[in-house]
Amino acid sequence: MTRILLTRHGHVDGISPARFRGKAELPLTAHGLAQADALAARIAAHWKPVAVYTSPLQRCVATGAKIAEACGSPAAVDRGMGDIDYGQWQMRTHEEIGREQPTAWHLWRHAPHLMRFPGGESLQDVVARTSDTLRLVLARHPDDTVVLVGHDSVNRALLLQLIDQPLSAYWRLGQDPCTLNEIEVLAGGDVRVVRINDTSHLDQA
Repeated sequence: MTRILLTRHGHVDGISPARFRGKAELPLTAHGLAQADALAARIAAHWKPVAVYTSPLQRCVATGAKIAEACGSPAAVDRGMGDIDYGQWQMRTHEEIGREQPTAWHLWRHAPHLMRFPGGESLQDVVARTSDTLRLVLARHPDDTVVLVGHDSVNRALLLQLIDQPLSAYWRLGQDPCTLNEIEVLAGGDVRVVRINDTSHLDQA
């Protein structure tokens, strides 16, 4: 059985008020660093991951490095975990896009599986990338616990695949900064979700 501890990076600027961050390089804020420390401490106290795989963006690399250090595990970048490419919407606020492109904004909020960001990716593109990462992890670690450090959109796409739900259910899954999802994947492919979007370790962060 492979146990996947799927988490998201810590807090960065652009979460509130919300911006389409995507491929932008944003460092963890002081609050984000404290969240990553709390997450790393929780994982180290309860599991023994053999590896940590992160998005190539620095907010995930920094979060993953804290987990790897706390657990004594190696960390590696996996490009399949990189955030969605929002194209022309990158670093624009949600309010701006809603005002300037109301039809496209409505589509994203109500039928995300039908949306391609202008000059960027679709959710189907994210699923293709993350499914490659998932296959690699399951093949490489059939009997291990591993940590994946991704982004809001990336994590939702991975979870929808693991629980066999359509992309139209995208908005039904919350993914807060430094959240913890725990999924067990058995050798025969059966999946058991133990926890989703658990942030109880952040009470003091």
